[in-house]
Amino acid sequence: MNAPSPEPIGRFRFMDAQPVNLDGLAVEDPRLGLIAFDSPHDPAPSLVLGPEDTVLEMDSRPAAEFDVLDEFIARHGLDLDVAAEAMALDDVAFAQMVVDPQTLRAEVLRLAAGMTPAKLARGLALLRPVELGMAMTKLRARRTPSNQAHVTNRSDDPLLLAADAATAAAYGFREVETTVPVLGDAPSNAVAVSIGAAVGAAGVLVQCSVEEAAELEMGMRGLVSYAETVSLYGTEQVFVDGDDTPWSKAFLTSGYASRGIKMRVTSGGGAEALMGASEGRSMFYLEARCVALARAIGAQGVQNGGIDSAAVASSVPGGVRSLMAENVMVMARNLEACTGNDALMSESDVRRTSRTLPILLAGSDFVCSGFGSIQRYDNMFGPSQWNAEDIDDFLVIQRDWGIDGGLRTAGERQVAGVRTRAVAAVRAVYRYLGLGDFTDEWAAQAVDAAGSKDVPAADLMTPLVAARIIRETGLTMLDVVTALYETGFEEEAGRILALLKARVAGDYLQTAAIFDESSRVLSLVTDPNDYAGPGTGYFPTADRQAEINAVRQQRSVDDLRAEQAAYRSGALRAVGSAGQGADPREVVIGVSPAVGREIWLTLSGLTVVEALGELLAGLEEEGCVGRIVRVNGTIDLGLIGLTAARLSGSGIGIGLQGKGTALIHRRDLPPLANLELYSVAPSVDASLYRRLGVNAGRHAKGATPEPTRNPYSDEAIEARYHTKVVALVDIERRCSDPDRGVEDLEVDR
Repeated sequence: MNAPSPEPIGRFRFMDAQPVNLDGLAVEDPRLGLIAFDSPHDPAPSLVLGPEDTVLEMDSRPAAEFDVLDEFIARHGLDLDVAAEAMALDDVAFAQMVVDPQTLRAEVLRLAAGMTPAKLARGLALLRPVELGMAMTKLRARRTPSNQAHVTNRSDDPLLLAADAATAAAYGFREVETTVPVLGDAPSNAVAVSIGAAVGAAGVLVQCSVEEAAELEMGMRGLVSYAETVSLYGTEQVFVDGDDTPWSKAFLTSGYASRGIKMRVTSGGGAEALMGASEGRSMFYLEARCVALARAIGAQGVQNGGIDSAAVASSVPGGVRSLMAENVMVMARNLEACTGNDALMSESDVRRTSRTLPILLAGSDFVCSGFGSIQRYDNMFGPSQWNAEDIDDFLVIQRDWGIDGGLRTAGERQVAGVRTRAVAAVRAVYRYLGLGDFTDEWAAQAVDAAGSKDVPAADLMTPLVAARIIRETGLTMLDVVTALYETGFEEEAGRILALLKARVAGDYLQTAAIFDESSRVLSLVTDPNDYAGPGTGYFPTADRQAEINAVRQQRSVDDLRAEQAAYRSGALRAVGSAGQGADPREVVIGVSPAVGREIWLTLSGLTVVEALGELLAGLEEEGCVGRIVRVNGTIDLGLIGLTAARLSGSGIGIGLQGKGTALIHRRDLPPLANLELYSVAPSVDASLYRRLGVNAGRHAKGATPEPTRNPYSDEAIEARYHTKVVALVDIERRCSDPDRGVEDLEVDR
């Protein structure tokens, strides 16, 4: 028997425990379709035309061998007026045009329209990551970026769905997508989310993602206002497996449009590999076929970038780049781009951020095709790339870069208000329409809940009964509008009615259409992307930039002053000018100018009086005498400590800044030298201040102290505290006054 292999060394045991090692990373394997770009089985681009512009060959396949995708694209997906010019264009030259700000977006779109899937894929595959960002900035359809939320829960709880939809709208999401763990609940979920979204903001579009026929029926009743779950695939076999064809998808697309329902299709690199039907082709080439098909069937947009198969694409070298390149390909076809970032593609926070950040920086029609505005465990699509746990992070990233990712900060009072009103509205509508009743306890829990685990009062039969009644009675969204109006929710009734009217007008069927909160349509037609290099394109307005910047965690110097004032105490008093000490047991503690005036609380949470008390107690343990002085002429800790040492009878001094940084100094040392330094103020607790006092006393007696180290910490001390430090230093500097000299202080302990 072979001896077991030895355990890895500690460094590798530590590395193996990191989240990124939960991800399944694959060896590139073209046979399985596990290759992002340039499979050896990808066809060479070609286009041969015959009499009357019939397509005789496309991408190295003669017409007699066309599969259903080839046939549909050849008939409906190519602009043959420009095809000869586009197909003759050098790949590098086209890639440079895509990136070059001097080449107008319209010219790129004109040429892309005449390119076969293989030709367009080969040109875009040349783009490096930064170039993909440039391309996305220029090629997206709508000038103004936006974002979409998932709103679901494990219970299909109508009250919680409404509260969470209102919350999502308050955060700025312009589309809200729900789905169901129980198919029969779908109509109830659609009604609840629509009501909640209308409470949160005007003009929010709603989808309930279920089987296509059921979704279309809900759309025809007005219960939902858009759809995106019409799936396309890059090989014929997957269409056959799904009992579908491009023609059936085109028919369904027309069905939605004919009823005024916005619709985009869904595809994504890795889907064919996941279903064992990749034909050995690269993910990017197969997605090029899907995007060409989307253009051909008349869809106004595409949801792609991996979607449910994002983890497959991201498992191979270059896979994350291919996900973004898919999105750029949609834009090059002049379609709305809903750029994925929905399915969680990694357990690593670093990897999932790296996947989204380039798209967030570049801007997109929809940055996420489903930001999980609820908690991960409540997301019935599966955890999103971004979830409620990450909303604050996303908002701060927007602020960091000064970019618009479609979201804004919503305050606690605002969110509590819309959640309360959304719950009340659903209760009123369900009661008015005879769909169900909800207890006060259930309602209160739904308003307060962070997720469905916080609503034990929910009755799982209520949404099922409500949905059955909606189906059997033929209830429409006009009935919901009436119920809202009759029960006192006139504003929400008006918002939903405005969306129904918009379906008749049809303007929001334009490519990349959303409503702003004034119910104006922003689209390729009304808000076209006009990026043409620096100084052009979309910039947030001053009001929007202020909204992006105003995250709830930011603090000003005035905020800090107010916090400090709450700890103001009379326990620290100036009692006159400080003189030279003569007692060899004396250790002087020098504090900074604002201590006892404007600063009363250190960064560790101890008050300055408590910190001084510990220092004095430590000195007493060693039989030494402590004296406190305030050094008014400098805020430098080294000089404060040295000044204290020079006034001390023992020649030993302690320096303490208001923020809590402390040191031990000796009168004969240079200002920047010291005996001990506690530099990480937030980590200095009472026991460490006591130890510092003890060690100062031992130095005063000529004994050898036990060295004290700053405590271990893996916290981002700088990120958490440095803005406070800047404010505290400003307060200290304003209190600094060399003319006041050094003062003796008394402290009541």
